[in-house]
Order: sequence, then structure tokens, then C-alpha cells
Amino acid sequence: MLTVDFEQFPVEAGDRVLDMGCGGGRHAFALYRRGADVVALDMDEGELKDVAGMFAAMREEGEVPSGAQARAVRGNAYSLPFGDDSFDRIIAAEVLEHLPQDSVAMAELFRVLRPGGLIAVTVPRWGPELVCWALSSAYHEADGGHVRIYRGSELRRRLSAVGLDPVGGHHTHALHAPYWWLKCAVGVDVDHPLVRAYHRMLVWDMMKAPKLTRIAERLLDPVIGKSLVVYLRKPVGATPGPARVAA
Repeated sequence: MLTVDFEQFPVEAGDRVLDMGCGGGRHAFALYRRGADVVALDMDEGELKDVAGMFAAMREEGEVPSGAQARAVRGNAYSLPFGDDSFDRIIAAEVLEHLPQDSVAMAELFRVLRPGGLIAVTVPRWGPELVCWALSSAYHEADGGHVRIYRGSELRRRLSAVGLDPVGGHHTHALHAPYWWLKCAVGVDVDHPLVRAYHRMLVWDMMKAPKLTRIAERLLDPVIGKSLVVYLRKPVGATPGPARVAA
């Protein structure tokens, strides 16, 4: 399940792309299949081991174009282990809401993106996320959980403050919002039959992509889309090096 729309975030073969906070690697795998030179970065060694294994399996099965490269790297969002202007594209999907010092991470993302390069930032949308927080404290108080809820205007303002220019955006994953509301209502750690049934529906939808649910989600995304996606560009004339830290 991809959150980034590659029509709005074009990636070409040979592009250097960072998936910052890659988690299970969903975007990194899609980037690799497009022929990009992919770096999947995360702090979780277990996740990185699985991502690296999937990269190897994709190569062995011939699922990637000749010349494409991919590697998994352990690193900290507050001090990215890359030089200035290292990447043509960056994805930071569902990461910033977990970071107490998100301003530092934003500045680091600006630093390692080349002038003229694009970045896609995704976070939980304010409205659907607010419902989750109201229904369950366990949803956001767990270790490593969400530490803030962004309004779209605030996220764009703070990313602009480090030097990035917003160029587009959208909402997505509307069918996932009710799943999380239901899960929070019954208890995030509770194995409830209604949650299991809804999850089976989501898996079926992802695997089969029937026209009815695809149309329904497109219509609902502007209203209850679970994720906000913002696309931004680093200005061509931007000076290499550390950016301003957003307030």
C-alpha cells in the first residue's frame, strides 16, 4: 500500500532516492522497481534486515531494471549519514509525527536533498488522527508512538521555514480511517472480531483493487483520508549545507 503518488512525485531510473524511516520498505521496494538508486534508512535493525533481504530477493528474481541499486542503512533522522545535496528525491512517509525534535529532522532532509530535488512528506491527517487520540490514549502514548498531530497548514509552514517550496499535495487511504477508529474504540491491543473483519476487507481491497472500493476511496479521500501527503521542492539556488531550523 503506497501513500506517495508517483504521478505527482516522478522518479526516473538512476535517480538517487532516500526513503527516510523506511519501516517495512513499501516505498523503497516501489522505488527499486522503478530503477532508482535507493537508500532505505531506519533505526530498527530488524526492519532493515528484512528490507535488505527483500532487496536481494528482488534482484535474484529479476524484478528490478539492470543497473538499479538498493541498500539498507541504519541511521538517525536527526543526523543523516550523508553529505549535502546527496539525493534527487526523498520520501519521509509517516515519520515526522514520531519525532520529538521534528524541526531538526526537517532541516536534515533539506540538507541532503539536492537543489531542484523533490521530497514527499506524509503524516496522519489532523481530523482522522484527532478522532483516534480522543478514542484511545494507548494509541499515541506507547513508546515510539505519535507525539503530535499536524494541521496541513502548519506542516507546510514549517517545511517552508527550512527552505522547501510546497508544490502539491493530497489526502489518501480513506478506507483506513474507520479501521483505526474502530480499533481505538475497542482497544488498540484487543483482538476484536469487528477489527479482524475490517482488516480482512482492507487486505482483500489491497490485493484485488476492485473498482467499487477504488472509486469509493477516491471520493472519500478529500473528506476522511487517513494520510496527508505534501510534495515540496528544494529551490535551485539553495545554498548547500544546514538549513534554517523551523520554529
